Amino acid sequence: MKLNQPLLTDLYQMTMAQGYWEQGQLDTQACFYMYFRDYPFKGGYAVACGMAQLAELVEGYGFSDDDLDYLSSIPAPGGGALFKQEFLKFLQSEPLRVDIDAVWEGTTVFPHEPLVRVVGPIWQCQLIETPLLNCVSFETLVATKAARISLVAGAPVAEFGLRRAQGAAGGAWASRAAVVGGCASTSNILAGKLFDIPVSGTHAHSWVMSFPDELTAFRAYAESFPTNCVLLVDTYNIEQGIRNAITVGLEMRQRGQRLMGIRIDSGDLAWYAKRARAMLDEAGLTDCGVVLSNDLDEFTIKSIRDQGAQVGSWGVGTKLATCFDQPTLGGVYKLSATKKPGGQWVDHLKISGTSVKLTIPGVLDVRRYVDSDGQLAGDMIFDTNVKPPSKDVIVDPFDDLRRKDLSGCGFETLLKPLARAGEVVLKPEQRNAMVAQQRTREGLAQLDESQKRLHNPHTYPVGLEKALWKRRHDLYAKLRGYDE
Repeated sequence: MKLNQPLLTDLYQMTMAQGYWEQGQLDTQACFYMYFRDYPFKGGYAVACGMAQLAELVEGYGFSDDDLDYLSSIPAPGGGALFKQEFLKFLQSEPLRVDIDAVWEGTTVFPHEPLVRVVGPIWQCQLIETPLLNCVSFETLVATKAARISLVAGAPVAEFGLRRAQGAAGGAWASRAAVVGGCASTSNILAGKLFDIPVSGTHAHSWVMSFPDELTAFRAYAESFPTNCVLLVDTYNIEQGIRNAITVGLEMRQRGQRLMGIRIDSGDLAWYAKRARAMLDEAGLTDCGVVLSNDLDEFTIKSIRDQGAQVGSWGVGTKLATCFDQPTLGGVYKLSATKKPGGQWVDHLKISGTSVKLTIPGVLDVRRYVDSDGQLAGDMIFDTNVKPPSKDVIVDPFDDLRRKDLSGCGFETLLKPLARAGEVVLKPEQRNAMVAQQRTREGLAQLDESQKRLHNPHTYPVGLEKALWKRRHDLYAKLRGYDE
């Protein structure tokens, strides 16, 4: 699942790199930042993920002879080769020299604030744009979906969406991101091996169908897996399946074993979960859990719980691994500043006909403020090269009437070193999915409940440092040609 393939990028990144080479801009330093514009799933937060995969991109980054042979073979639409041989030799001779700072995985994040900042030669910053967006956007989306599901589940959630995921690599990284977001385990064995995350699973309907009858199938499974026995009861008739599972559970108890659970994968899940709980309790199998699956998401799970079902764990696949109701985060990567050798940083601003696409200039970072109760109070986007403000006032990027004074709150800076001069500096624990999961849990606990609800959540305050807002305002007016 290594991602350190330099050709995993868009063609225009490579053509721009050749253009910078030809135009004498190789020494131009640039600052880009990656962010997203709107809350995923119409929620009130996102959970950052994908930084471990980004680190893999950086490690071992370099162009092989085979890469250059392929680039040499690409024709220009007007005739001849698209890339010059001298440029391709230059590509292979130059190591990656970018500095990358990013929020740690599991950090709660919000629209318009930097998740990743890349500083280095402008042509190299361009080459890593596409793979950076690919891994951070996708995994942040999956981690956020997993967090939303885990918050309402009230019991462990197992991710098992590999069979419906977008390819092998997408499925593996989705499994990891789901655990970062809060899932207790995954059915994906390769992800378990690669990322040291817990795996779980039981049996399929085909197991039951391969035996003469359901009871025989259940007894055989209990014999083979006496310490991990969860029986799937909906192959033929759910109530009869529950009764057969109870028979096996009582037989296991006589042998000093335990039926850990039954799983229901079809039908009216809320009704059958309550019926199963009553039947198991009546039989004395009060320690046997009910597991539910079948196209679940946060809304279905909440509905089932609201109906009074007691569920021991959940299996969530398709709608988690594919982020079924929102297939993309909409992450973007924008140039915010450049610097010539020996010069100062120069602000850059992208303007379009849509106000929400207005970018932020400067070498950016984020301060996260925490109030005296330990709750998140607001985030300030600021320029690292500017003296810290005397008052901690933030201004909404798109409504200057919305401001908040965060003075008196403690704060931390969110962007942490990921790579320096092309070398990854993350410590092992900063790549660990289970450590990131704990960070997710702690971060969500600091959010107000109104910001975590599924419907119409409150908006978390994110704004520009006051002087940065003024700089952006003035640069906008200058670029538009307005008189001030």
